[in-house]
Amino acid sequence: MKNTALFFLLSLLTVNGFAQGHLSGDLMMNVNFFQRDSTIKASDNPLYDNYLSGGESWLNLRYSYKGFDAFVRADAFHNSNLYVPTQALSGFGIGAWGISKDIGNLSVTAGYIYDQIGSGILFRAYEDRGLLIDNALVGLRLRYQLTDQIMIKGFTGQQKNVANFGRFDPIIKGLNLEGDFSVGEKAHIVPGIGLLNRTLDQTSMNSVVSRINNQDLATRFVPRYNMYAFTAYNTLTAGDFSWYVEGAYKTHEAIEKNNILQDLPGSVVFTTLGYARKGIAVNLTAKRTENFVMRTSPNEVLLRGMLNWQPIVARLRPQRLIARYSPASQEISEIAAGGDVLISPNDDMDITLNYTRINTLGDTSLYREAYAEVNYRGIKNWIFQLGVQYLNYNQEVYQVKPGAPMVEAITPFMEIVYKIDDKKSIRTQWEYMHTKQDYGSWLFGLIEFNIAPKWSFALSDMYTLDLNPNNVSGLTEPTHYYNVFVAHTKGPHRFTAAYVKQVDGINCTGGVCRYEPAFSGVKFTVTSTF
Repeated sequence: MKNTALFFLLSLLTVNGFAQGHLSGDLMMNVNFFQRDSTIKASDNPLYDNYLSGGESWLNLRYSYKGFDAFVRADAFHNSNLYVPTQALSGFGIGAWGISKDIGNLSVTAGYIYDQIGSGILFRAYEDRGLLIDNALVGLRLRYQLTDQIMIKGFTGQQKNVANFGRFDPIIKGLNLEGDFSVGEKAHIVPGIGLLNRTLDQTSMNSVVSRINNQDLATRFVPRYNMYAFTAYNTLTAGDFSWYVEGAYKTHEAIEKNNILQDLPGSVVFTTLGYARKGIAVNLTAKRTENFVMRTSPNEVLLRGMLNWQPIVARLRPQRLIARYSPASQEISEIAAGGDVLISPNDDMDITLNYTRINTLGDTSLYREAYAEVNYRGIKNWIFQLGVQYLNYNQEVYQVKPGAPMVEAITPFMEIVYKIDDKKSIRTQWEYMHTKQDYGSWLFGLIEFNIAPKWSFALSDMYTLDLNPNNVSGLTEPTHYYNVFVAHTKGPHRFTAAYVKQVDGINCTGGVCRYEPAFSGVKFTVTSTF
Protein backbone atom coordinates (compact mmCIF):
# COMPACT_ATOMS: atom_id res chain seq x y z
CA MET A 1 0.00 0.00 0.00
CA LYS A 2 2.82 2.39 0.86
CA ASN A 3 4.69 1.65 -2.38
CA THR A 4 1.50 2.06 -4.42
CA ALA A 5 0.73 5.40 -2.77
CA LEU A 6 4.26 6.66 -3.30
CA PHE A 7 4.24 5.60 -6.95
CA PHE A 8 0.97 7.44 -7.55
CA LEU A 9 2.12 10.60 -5.80
CA LEU A 10 5.40 10.72 -7.68
CA SER A 11 3.51 10.14 -10.91
CA LEU A 12 1.71 13.43 -10.32
CA LEU A 13 5.07 15.18 -10.63
CA THR A 14 5.63 13.84 -14.15
CA VAL A 15 2.31 14.70 -15.76
CA ASN A 16 2.38 16.92 -18.82
CA GLY A 17 1.24 19.90 -16.80
CA PHE A 18 4.09 19.69 -14.27
CA ALA A 19 5.44 23.12 -15.24
CA GLN A 20 2.02 24.62 -14.53
CA GLY A 21 1.75 23.12 -11.07
CA HIS A 22 3.46 24.15 -7.85
CA LEU A 23 6.06 22.05 -6.03
CA SER A 24 7.30 22.90 -2.54
CA GLY A 25 8.81 21.10 0.40
CA ASP A 26 10.68 21.24 3.66
CA LEU A 27 13.39 19.34 5.49
CA MET A 28 14.01 18.92 9.22
CA MET A 29 16.93 16.92 10.60
CA ASN A 30 18.23 16.37 14.14
CA VAL A 31 21.54 14.71 15.07
CA ASN A 32 22.50 13.87 18.67
CA PHE A 33 25.84 12.77 20.10
CA PHE A 34 25.39 11.21 23.53
CA GLN A 35 28.10 11.95 26.09
CA ARG A 36 27.93 9.67 29.10
CA ASP A 37 27.74 11.57 32.40
CA SER A 38 26.83 9.42 35.36
CA THR A 39 26.94 12.40 37.76
CA ILE A 40 23.69 13.73 36.26
CA LYS A 41 22.25 10.25 35.47
CA ALA A 42 22.78 10.61 31.72
CA SER A 43 23.96 7.01 31.54
CA ASP A 44 23.06 3.36 31.99
CA ASN A 45 21.04 2.96 28.80
CA PRO A 46 22.04 1.87 25.26
CA LEU A 47 22.21 5.43 23.90
CA TYR A 48 25.00 6.50 26.25
CA ASP A 49 26.66 3.13 26.84
CA ASN A 50 26.68 1.69 23.30
CA TYR A 51 25.26 3.66 20.38
CA LEU A 52 26.68 7.13 21.24
CA SER A 53 24.87 8.90 18.39
CA GLY A 54 21.46 9.04 16.75
CA GLY A 55 18.92 11.27 15.14
CA GLU A 56 15.82 11.71 13.03
CA SER A 57 14.75 13.52 9.87
CA TRP A 58 11.62 14.40 7.91
CA LEU A 59 11.55 15.33 4.21
CA ASN A 60 8.19 16.59 2.98
CA LEU A 61 7.13 17.28 -0.65
CA ARG A 62 3.89 19.03 -1.66
CA TYR A 63 2.46 19.40 -5.15
CA SER A 64 -0.61 21.27 -6.38
CA TYR A 65 -2.08 21.05 -9.86
CA LYS A 66 -5.54 21.90 -11.24
CA GLY A 67 -7.38 21.46 -7.94
CA PHE A 68 -5.36 18.44 -6.82
CA ASP A 69 -3.18 18.72 -3.71
CA ALA A 70 -0.75 15.92 -2.88
CA PHE A 71 2.02 15.42 -0.38
CA VAL A 72 4.45 12.71 0.60
CA ARG A 73 6.83 12.65 3.57
CA ALA A 74 9.83 10.41 4.18
CA ASP A 75 10.68 9.78 7.86
CA ALA A 76 13.99 8.42 9.12
CA PHE A 77 14.84 7.40 12.70
CA HIS A 78 18.34 6.10 13.41
CA ASN A 79 18.92 5.42 17.11
CA SER A 80 16.49 8.24 17.85
CA ASN A 81 15.74 9.09 21.49
CA LEU A 82 12.52 11.00 20.77
CA TYR A 83 9.96 8.21 21.16
CA VAL A 84 11.32 6.78 24.43
CA PRO A 85 14.21 8.97 25.69
CA THR A 86 16.11 6.00 27.20
CA GLN A 87 15.74 3.68 24.19
CA ALA A 88 16.76 3.81 20.54
CA LEU A 89 14.16 3.86 17.76
CA SER A 90 15.30 3.02 14.22
CA GLY A 91 13.37 2.81 10.98
CA PHE A 92 12.88 4.40 7.57
CA GLY A 93 9.80 4.70 5.43
CA ILE A 94 6.96 6.78 4.08
CA GLY A 95 5.80 8.60 7.22
CA ALA A 96 2.77 10.23 5.61
CA TRP A 97 1.11 10.79 2.25
CA GLY A 98 -2.15 12.29 1.10
CA ILE A 99 -4.22 13.34 -1.87
CA SER A 100 -7.08 15.82 -1.82
CA LYS A 101 -9.41 17.29 -4.43
CA ASP A 102 -12.13 19.94 -4.25
CA ILE A 103 -15.17 19.07 -6.37
CA GLY A 104 -17.56 21.98 -6.09
CA ASN A 105 -18.57 22.20 -2.43
CA LEU A 106 -17.17 18.74 -1.69
CA SER A 107 -13.58 18.20 -0.55
CA VAL A 108 -12.22 14.64 -0.65
CA THR A 109 -9.01 13.63 1.15
CA ALA A 110 -7.38 10.20 1.28
CA GLY A 111 -4.21 9.12 3.03
CA TYR A 112 -2.71 10.53 6.23
CA ILE A 113 -5.11 13.15 7.58
CA TYR A 114 -4.43 15.82 10.22
CA ASP A 115 -7.64 17.36 11.58
CA GLN A 116 -9.66 17.90 14.73
CA ILE A 117 -13.18 18.41 16.08
CA GLY A 118 -13.77 21.56 18.12
CA SER A 119 -10.83 22.30 20.40
CA GLY A 120 -9.57 18.73 20.05
CA ILE A 121 -11.07 17.36 23.28
CA LEU A 122 -13.06 14.75 21.34
CA PHE A 123 -10.66 14.11 18.46
CA ARG A 124 -7.39 15.55 17.25
CA ALA A 125 -5.07 13.99 14.68
CA TYR A 126 -1.88 16.02 14.78
CA GLU A 127 1.91 15.97 14.71
CA ASP A 128 4.29 17.22 17.41
CA ARG A 129 7.88 16.38 16.52
CA GLY A 130 9.28 17.64 19.82
CA LEU A 131 7.72 14.61 21.55
CA LEU A 132 7.49 12.43 18.41
CA ILE A 133 3.71 12.46 18.45
CA ASP A 134 2.26 11.66 15.02
CA ASN A 135 -1.38 10.75 15.45
CA ALA A 136 -2.42 11.00 11.81
CA LEU A 137 -5.68 9.32 10.82
CA VAL A 138 -4.93 6.97 7.93
CA GLY A 139 -8.09 6.77 5.90
CA LEU A 140 -10.67 8.91 4.12
CA ARG A 141 -12.28 12.29 4.93
CA LEU A 142 -15.18 14.04 3.18
CA ARG A 143 -15.92 17.69 3.86
CA TYR A 144 -19.02 19.35 2.41
CA GLN A 145 -20.06 23.00 2.57
CA LEU A 146 -23.84 22.72 2.88
CA THR A 147 -24.37 26.48 2.85
CA ASP A 148 -22.21 29.55 3.36
CA GLN A 149 -22.75 29.11 7.11
CA ILE A 150 -22.82 25.32 7.63
CA MET A 151 -20.10 22.73 7.07
CA ILE A 152 -20.25 18.96 7.62
CA LYS A 153 -17.36 16.50 7.54
CA GLY A 154 -16.97 12.81 8.14
CA PHE A 155 -13.95 10.55 8.37
CA THR A 156 -12.96 6.94 8.91
CA GLY A 157 -9.64 5.19 9.29
CA GLN A 158 -6.99 3.93 11.67
CA GLN A 159 -4.42 5.87 13.67
CA LYS A 160 -0.78 5.84 12.62
CA ASN A 161 1.62 3.94 14.88
CA VAL A 162 4.81 5.99 14.69
CA ALA A 163 6.92 3.26 16.35
CA ASN A 164 6.73 0.86 13.38
CA PHE A 165 5.42 2.93 10.42
CA GLY A 166 2.21 0.93 10.74
CA ARG A 167 -1.26 1.55 12.12
CA PHE A 168 -3.11 0.72 15.29
CA ASP A 169 -5.75 -1.90 14.41
CA PRO A 170 -8.94 -0.36 15.93
CA ILE A 171 -11.21 1.54 13.54
CA ILE A 172 -12.07 5.22 14.12
CA LYS A 173 -15.13 6.95 12.64
CA GLY A 174 -16.22 10.54 13.17
CA LEU A 175 -18.75 13.16 12.14
CA ASN A 176 -18.58 16.93 12.66
CA LEU A 177 -21.17 19.63 11.94
CA GLU A 178 -20.13 23.26 12.37
CA GLY A 179 -21.80 26.61 11.73
CA ASP A 180 -20.82 30.26 11.44
CA PHE A 181 -23.57 32.81 12.07
CA SER A 182 -24.03 36.49 12.82
CA VAL A 183 -26.55 37.33 15.54
CA GLY A 184 -27.73 40.87 15.09
CA GLU A 185 -25.14 43.51 14.27
CA LYS A 186 -22.65 42.96 17.10
CA ALA A 187 -22.69 39.26 17.97
CA HIS A 188 -21.22 36.24 16.21
CA ILE A 189 -21.46 32.51 17.03
CA VAL A 190 -19.57 29.46 15.77
CA PRO A 191 -21.45 26.40 17.11
CA GLY A 192 -20.59 22.78 16.44
CA ILE A 193 -21.27 19.19 17.38
CA GLY A 194 -19.08 16.12 16.95
CA LEU A 195 -19.54 12.35 17.16
CA LEU A 196 -16.82 9.69 17.41
CA ASN A 197 -16.89 5.89 17.37
CA ARG A 198 -13.91 3.62 18.02
CA THR A 199 -14.27 -0.11 17.38
CA LEU A 200 -11.75 -2.54 18.85
CA ASP A 201 -10.22 -5.27 16.69
CA GLN A 202 -10.23 -8.87 17.92
CA THR A 203 -6.56 -8.91 18.93
CA SER A 204 -6.97 -5.80 21.09
CA MET A 205 -10.14 -7.23 22.62
CA ASN A 206 -8.38 -10.49 23.44
CA SER A 207 -5.69 -8.56 25.29
CA VAL A 208 -8.31 -6.59 27.25
CA VAL A 209 -10.17 -9.78 28.17
CA SER A 210 -6.94 -11.41 29.35
CA ARG A 211 -6.14 -8.46 31.62
CA ILE A 212 -9.66 -8.43 33.08
CA ASN A 213 -9.54 -12.17 33.76
CA ASN A 214 -6.34 -11.69 35.76
CA GLN A 215 -8.03 -9.18 38.07
CA ASP A 216 -9.87 -9.96 41.30
CA LEU A 217 -13.31 -11.43 40.68
CA ALA A 218 -15.07 -8.41 42.18
CA THR A 219 -13.46 -6.07 39.61
CA ARG A 220 -14.20 -8.11 36.48
CA PHE A 221 -16.66 -7.03 33.80
CA VAL A 222 -17.62 -7.72 30.20
CA PRO A 223 -15.72 -5.28 27.92
CA ARG A 224 -17.27 -3.59 24.90
CA TYR A 225 -16.01 -3.47 21.34
CA ASN A 226 -17.45 -0.01 20.65
CA MET A 227 -16.91 3.27 22.42
CA TYR A 228 -19.00 6.31 21.42
CA ALA A 229 -18.17 9.91 22.28
CA PHE A 230 -20.00 13.19 21.70
CA THR A 231 -19.17 16.87 21.99
CA ALA A 232 -21.00 20.19 21.61
CA TYR A 233 -19.21 23.53 21.52
CA ASN A 234 -19.70 27.17 20.67
CA THR A 235 -17.70 30.38 20.34
CA LEU A 236 -19.63 33.58 21.06
CA THR A 237 -18.14 36.97 20.19
CA ALA A 238 -20.04 40.06 21.27
CA GLY A 239 -18.37 43.44 21.41
CA ASP A 240 -15.37 43.25 23.72
CA PHE A 241 -16.31 39.77 25.01
CA SER A 242 -15.54 36.31 23.68
CA TRP A 243 -16.71 33.02 25.22
CA TYR A 244 -15.83 29.48 24.24
CA VAL A 245 -17.53 26.50 25.91
CA GLU A 246 -17.35 22.79 25.13
CA GLY A 247 -18.84 19.74 26.78
CA ALA A 248 -17.90 16.17 25.87
CA TYR A 249 -19.12 12.74 27.00
CA LYS A 250 -17.94 9.20 26.22
CA THR A 251 -19.82 5.96 26.86
CA HIS A 252 -18.71 3.11 29.11
CA GLU A 253 -15.51 1.37 28.12
CA ALA A 254 -12.49 -0.29 29.72
CA ILE A 255 -9.97 2.25 30.99
CA GLU A 256 -6.98 1.85 33.27
CA LYS A 257 -7.63 3.41 36.68
CA ASN A 258 -5.94 2.58 39.99
CA ASN A 259 -3.74 0.03 38.17
CA ILE A 260 -6.68 -2.10 36.98
CA LEU A 261 -9.14 -1.97 34.09
CA GLN A 262 -12.54 -0.52 35.00
CA ASP A 263 -15.73 -0.09 32.97
CA LEU A 264 -16.46 3.64 33.19
CA PRO A 265 -17.94 6.53 31.19
CA GLY A 266 -16.10 9.86 30.93
CA SER A 267 -16.77 13.57 30.58
CA VAL A 268 -15.06 16.93 30.08
CA VAL A 269 -16.34 20.49 30.40
CA PHE A 270 -14.04 23.26 29.22
CA THR A 271 -14.61 27.00 28.92
CA THR A 272 -12.74 30.26 28.40
CA LEU A 273 -14.18 33.76 28.82
CA GLY A 274 -12.29 36.78 27.53
CA TYR A 275 -12.69 40.52 27.67
CA ALA A 276 -10.39 42.99 25.92
CA ARG A 277 -10.33 46.69 25.26
CA LYS A 278 -7.61 49.32 25.06
CA GLY A 279 -5.43 49.14 28.15
CA ILE A 280 -6.83 45.94 29.67
CA ALA A 281 -7.53 42.31 28.83
CA VAL A 282 -8.99 39.63 31.11
CA ASN A 283 -9.19 35.90 30.43
CA LEU A 284 -10.80 33.23 32.65
CA THR A 285 -10.42 29.49 31.99
CA ALA A 286 -11.92 26.42 33.68
CA LYS A 287 -12.00 22.68 33.02
CA ARG A 288 -13.47 19.60 34.69
CA THR A 289 -12.31 16.14 33.59
CA GLU A 290 -13.53 12.74 34.80
CA ASN A 291 -12.34 9.44 33.31
CA PHE A 292 -12.02 10.93 29.84
CA VAL A 293 -9.36 8.56 28.50
CA MET A 294 -9.34 8.52 24.68
CA ARG A 295 -7.02 5.87 23.21
CA THR A 296 -7.06 3.58 20.23
CA SER A 297 -7.47 0.81 22.81
CA PRO A 298 -7.20 0.32 26.60
CA ASN A 299 -3.86 -1.39 25.94
CA GLU A 300 -2.13 1.90 25.04
CA VAL A 301 -0.74 4.24 27.70
CA LEU A 302 1.11 7.58 28.04
CA LEU A 303 1.47 9.23 24.61
CA ARG A 304 0.69 6.06 22.61
CA GLY A 305 -2.53 5.89 20.63
CA MET A 306 -3.98 9.21 21.81
CA LEU A 307 -7.20 10.10 19.96
CA ASN A 308 -7.59 13.58 21.41
CA TRP A 309 -5.86 16.54 23.03
CA GLN A 310 -6.95 18.22 26.24
CA PRO A 311 -6.22 21.93 26.77
CA ILE A 312 -4.00 22.87 29.71
CA VAL A 313 -5.50 25.53 31.96
CA ALA A 314 -2.10 26.57 33.36
CA ARG A 315 0.12 28.75 31.18
CA LEU A 316 3.27 27.13 29.78
CA ARG A 317 6.05 29.53 30.77
CA PRO A 318 9.15 30.13 28.61
CA GLN A 319 11.45 30.76 31.61
CA ARG A 320 13.84 27.82 31.98
CA LEU A 321 13.40 27.17 35.71
CA ILE A 322 9.66 27.78 35.78
CA ALA A 323 9.17 25.42 32.82
CA ARG A 324 10.54 22.56 34.97
CA TYR A 325 7.22 22.32 36.77
CA SER A 326 4.64 22.52 33.99
CA PRO A 327 1.43 20.57 34.78
CA ALA A 328 0.12 18.12 32.19
CA SER A 329 -3.64 17.62 31.75
CA GLN A 330 -5.04 14.77 33.83
CA GLU A 331 -7.42 12.41 31.99
CA ILE A 332 -8.78 10.59 35.05
CA SER A 333 -9.53 13.33 37.55
CA GLU A 334 -8.99 17.07 37.30
CA ILE A 335 -10.78 20.29 38.13
CA ALA A 336 -8.87 23.41 37.13
CA ALA A 337 -9.42 27.15 36.98
CA GLY A 338 -7.22 30.07 36.06
CA GLY A 339 -7.37 33.77 35.40
CA ASP A 340 -5.14 36.24 33.54
CA VAL A 341 -5.18 40.03 33.63
CA LEU A 342 -3.10 42.16 31.23
CA ILE A 343 -2.91 45.88 32.01
CA SER A 344 -1.25 48.41 29.67
CA PRO A 345 -1.31 51.85 31.28
CA ASN A 346 0.69 53.29 28.35
CA ASP A 347 2.65 52.24 25.27
CA ASP A 348 5.82 51.70 27.30
CA MET A 349 4.53 49.32 29.95
CA ASP A 350 2.36 46.28 30.39
CA ILE A 351 1.63 44.22 33.50
CA THR A 352 0.52 40.57 33.54
CA LEU A 353 -1.09 38.91 36.57
CA ASN A 354 -2.11 35.24 36.70
CA TYR A 355 -3.48 32.70 39.16
CA THR A 356 -4.08 28.99 38.51
CA ARG A 357 -5.56 26.30 40.77
CA ILE A 358 -5.73 22.58 39.87
CA ASN A 359 -7.07 19.75 42.04
CA THR A 360 -8.32 16.24 41.53
CA LEU A 361 -12.07 15.69 41.82
CA GLY A 362 -11.30 14.17 45.23
CA ASP A 363 -9.78 17.53 46.26
CA THR A 364 -6.14 16.44 46.22
CA SER A 365 -4.01 19.47 45.45
CA LEU A 366 -2.13 19.18 42.15
CA TYR A 367 -0.95 22.67 41.20
CA ARG A 368 -1.04 26.28 42.36
CA GLU A 369 0.51 29.24 40.60
CA ALA A 370 0.58 32.96 41.34
CA TYR A 371 2.46 34.91 38.68
CA ALA A 372 3.28 38.57 38.03
CA GLU A 373 5.28 40.12 35.20
CA VAL A 374 6.13 43.69 34.17
CA ASN A 375 7.50 44.68 30.74
CA TYR A 376 8.98 48.16 30.30
CA ARG A 377 10.09 49.72 26.98
CA GLY A 378 10.39 53.40 28.03
CA ILE A 379 14.17 53.69 27.56
CA LYS A 380 15.44 53.85 23.98
CA ASN A 381 16.99 50.58 22.75
CA TRP A 382 16.18 48.77 26.02
CA ILE A 383 13.47 46.30 27.01
CA PHE A 384 13.13 45.20 30.64
CA GLN A 385 11.10 42.30 31.99
CA LEU A 386 10.76 41.65 35.71
CA GLY A 387 8.60 38.99 37.29
CA VAL A 388 8.03 36.46 40.02
CA GLN A 389 6.22 33.13 40.29
CA TYR A 390 5.02 31.20 43.31
CA LEU A 391 3.94 27.59 42.77
CA ASN A 392 2.91 24.35 44.43
CA TYR A 393 3.45 21.30 42.22
CA ASN A 394 2.47 17.69 42.89
CA GLN A 395 5.62 15.93 41.77
CA GLU A 396 4.27 12.52 42.78
CA VAL A 397 1.43 12.78 40.24
CA TYR A 398 2.95 14.81 37.40
CA GLN A 399 6.38 13.16 37.37
CA VAL A 400 5.23 9.74 38.66
CA LYS A 401 7.65 9.79 41.60
CA PRO A 402 6.01 7.84 44.45
CA GLY A 403 6.53 9.46 47.82
CA ALA A 404 7.97 12.70 46.43
CA PRO A 405 6.78 15.73 48.44
CA MET A 406 4.80 18.64 47.00
CA VAL A 407 7.22 21.15 45.46
CA GLU A 408 6.83 24.65 46.89
CA ALA A 409 8.92 27.23 45.03
CA ILE A 410 9.25 30.97 44.52
CA THR A 411 11.09 32.16 41.41
CA PRO A 412 11.99 35.79 40.71
CA PHE A 413 13.30 36.41 37.19
CA MET A 414 14.61 39.22 35.01
CA GLU A 415 15.24 39.62 31.30
CA ILE A 416 17.00 42.57 29.66
CA VAL A 417 17.29 43.18 25.92
CA TYR A 418 19.63 45.85 24.55
CA LYS A 419 19.33 46.76 20.88
CA ILE A 420 22.81 47.81 19.73
CA ASP A 421 21.65 48.80 16.23
CA ASP A 422 19.16 47.64 13.61
CA LYS A 423 20.80 44.22 13.37
CA LYS A 424 22.59 43.53 16.64
CA SER A 425 21.09 42.90 20.07
CA ILE A 426 22.05 41.37 23.40
CA ARG A 427 19.56 39.49 25.58
CA THR A 428 20.25 38.37 29.11
CA GLN A 429 18.02 36.33 31.39
CA TRP A 430 18.45 35.62 35.10
CA GLU A 431 16.35 33.39 37.34
CA TYR A 432 16.54 32.14 40.90
CA MET A 433 14.28 29.38 42.17
CA HIS A 434 14.07 28.92 45.91
CA THR A 435 12.74 25.55 47.01
CA LYS A 436 13.62 22.87 49.53
CA GLN A 437 12.03 20.02 47.55
CA ASP A 438 13.17 18.02 44.50
CA TYR A 439 16.79 19.03 43.79
CA GLY A 440 16.62 22.13 45.98
CA SER A 441 17.23 25.71 44.84
CA TRP A 442 18.45 26.69 41.38
CA LEU A 443 20.23 29.60 39.69
CA PHE A 444 19.97 30.15 35.94
CA GLY A 445 21.73 32.66 33.69
CA LEU A 446 21.69 33.23 29.92
CA ILE A 447 23.51 35.62 27.60
CA GLU A 448 22.46 35.75 23.95
CA PHE A 449 23.96 37.79 21.11
CA ASN A 450 21.99 38.15 17.87
CA ILE A 451 23.10 39.47 14.50
CA ALA A 452 19.91 39.60 12.44
CA PRO A 453 19.05 37.84 10.27
CA LYS A 454 21.96 35.38 10.10
CA TRP A 455 23.58 34.62 13.45
CA SER A 456 22.64 33.87 17.03
CA PHE A 457 24.96 32.86 19.90
CA ALA A 458 23.95 31.90 23.43
CA LEU A 459 25.60 30.67 26.63
CA SER A 460 23.59 29.52 29.65
CA ASP A 461 24.05 27.64 32.90
CA MET A 462 21.74 26.06 35.47
CA TYR A 463 23.35 25.49 38.86
CA THR A 464 22.02 23.68 41.89
CA LEU A 465 22.20 25.89 44.97
CA ASP A 466 21.48 24.42 48.41
CA LEU A 467 21.21 20.90 46.99
CA ASN A 468 18.51 18.84 48.68
CA PRO A 469 20.36 15.75 50.03
CA ASN A 470 17.11 13.75 49.74
CA ASN A 471 16.49 14.51 46.05
CA VAL A 472 14.86 11.51 44.40
CA SER A 473 17.21 11.65 41.39
CA GLY A 474 20.19 10.76 43.58
CA LEU A 475 22.40 13.79 42.80
CA THR A 476 25.08 14.00 45.50
CA GLU A 477 26.75 17.39 44.89
CA PRO A 478 25.92 20.79 43.35
CA THR A 479 26.21 20.58 39.57
CA HIS A 480 26.45 22.92 36.58
CA TYR A 481 24.23 22.27 33.55
CA TYR A 482 25.89 24.19 30.71
CA ASN A 483 24.38 24.99 27.32
CA VAL A 484 26.41 26.54 24.47
CA PHE A 485 24.34 27.36 21.38
CA VAL A 486 24.97 28.80 17.91
CA ALA A 487 22.55 29.23 15.01
CA HIS A 488 23.09 30.37 11.43
CA THR A 489 20.36 31.27 8.94
CA LYS A 490 21.02 31.65 5.24
CA GLY A 491 17.99 32.16 3.05
CA PRO A 492 15.56 29.30 3.68
CA HIS A 493 18.16 27.24 5.58
CA ARG A 494 18.80 27.27 9.33
CA PHE A 495 21.62 25.38 11.06
CA THR A 496 22.01 25.06 14.84
CA ALA A 497 24.56 23.40 17.08
CA ALA A 498 24.50 23.11 20.86
CA TYR A 499 26.46 21.49 23.64
CA VAL A 500 23.85 20.54 26.21
CA LYS A 501 23.74 19.29 29.77
CA GLN A 502 20.09 19.06 30.75
CA VAL A 503 18.58 18.07 34.07
CA ASP A 504 15.77 15.52 34.13
CA GLY A 505 12.31 17.07 34.15
CA ILE A 506 9.14 17.86 32.24
CA ASN A 507 9.29 18.65 28.52
CA CYS A 508 6.21 20.38 27.10
CA THR A 509 5.50 21.12 23.45
CA GLY A 510 2.15 22.04 21.96
CA GLY A 511 0.47 21.78 25.35
CA VAL A 512 1.46 18.11 25.79
CA CYS A 513 3.95 17.27 28.54
CA ARG A 514 6.04 14.24 29.44
CA TYR A 515 8.81 13.48 31.89
CA GLU A 516 12.28 13.04 30.36
CA PRO A 517 15.57 11.88 31.89
CA ALA A 518 18.75 13.94 31.92
CA PHE A 519 20.62 14.58 28.66
CA SER A 520 24.32 15.16 28.03
CA GLY A 521 25.90 15.69 24.64
CA VAL A 522 25.85 17.65 21.39
CA LYS A 523 22.81 18.45 19.25
CA PHE A 524 22.75 19.55 15.62
CA THR A 525 19.64 20.57 13.65
CA VAL A 526 19.02 21.54 10.04
CA THR A 527 15.77 22.99 8.72
CA SER A 528 15.09 24.11 5.18
CA THR A 529 12.20 25.07 2.93
CA PHE A 530 12.04 25.16 -0.83
